[in-house]
Order: sequence, then C-alpha cells, then structure tokens
Amino acid sequence: MDIPHVLQAIAHQEHTLVFPQFHAEHAWQIGTQLREMALARDAAVVIDVRTFGRKLFYAALEGTTPDNARWVERKSRTVEHFHRSSYALGLALQQAGTTLAEKYGLNSAEFATHGGAFPLRVSGAGVIGSVAVSGLPQRDDHQMVVEALCAVLGQDFGKLSLGRD
Repeated sequence: MDIPHVLQAIAHQEHTLVFPQFHAEHAWQIGTQLREMALARDAAVVIDVRTFGRKLFYAALEGTTPDNARWVERKSRTVEHFHRSSYALGLALQQAGTTLAEKYGLNSAEFATHGGAFPLRVSGAGVIGSVAVSGLPQRDDHQMVVEALCAVLGQDFGKLSLGRD
C-alpha cells in the first residue's frame, strides 16, 4: 500500500474507533487487551493509555528498555499536539519531504512521528487522550494498538487493518 492509501486507511481507523463515552475503566480494558496480546506474541513492548494530563494504564513488559518508555512519551505528546496518530503524521511528513522540526519547529527530543500512538476519540468531545505502544517496528506498534481498540470497541480488525507491509 502506498503512502496516500495508508493515510486514507489510518484516517478511516481514526474516525471509526470512537468511544461513545470514556472512563478510566476503558483505559484498563485497552491496556489489559494490549498486555495480553503482547504476552501471547512474546512482544517486548511498553504500553501507555492516557487522557491528556493523566496516565491511566502503564506497563513495561519483560525485554523493554527505558528507551521504549521515552518513545511512548514522545509519540503520545505528538498525538496530544496534533490529535492524529503518530504514524499518520510521520507518513504525511515523509510524503511532503519534511520533518516536524522543519514544518512545525518541534524538537524531536520531545515529539516522535513513528507509529504506535493513536488518538482516543470520544463522540461529541473529540480527542481526549492516546494509546501508545513502543517496542516493535512502527507499523506493527500502530497495528497492535488498532487491533486492541477494535477488540474493546467491538469492531472488525480485518476491515480496519493496514495489512502487511
């Protein structure tokens, strides 16, 4: 899939994976789903579910490093700033031949446009937080988050998956 089609697919994911309302229990469900998926796949990942300003679920699985925790922070900050998935923003910048620093003046030590952070969107309220994973290749980080959100929201991941690279 080329970048324009992937961006279109991610936009569809972002507009489909919407919560009617969001409570701390939802964060636990998402985080637990991601943890179970990672354990079943022997994936060493850091998982972070937050509303802006408040971490609601965090797990660093065996095999992760402090660097994974820093990536989660930077990716989450990107979603908070742009209200888009970190993967979509990274692909859009790649397509435009620019960087966060060049286009927006944002420091790469604070923001990351690699896949793995996805906006938590609530119907009627907009983006209120993010779900982030770090430890796999960026497309796989993104896909894992989308798969978990599909499971929690009762959506068909097969219809929302980006497929294999």
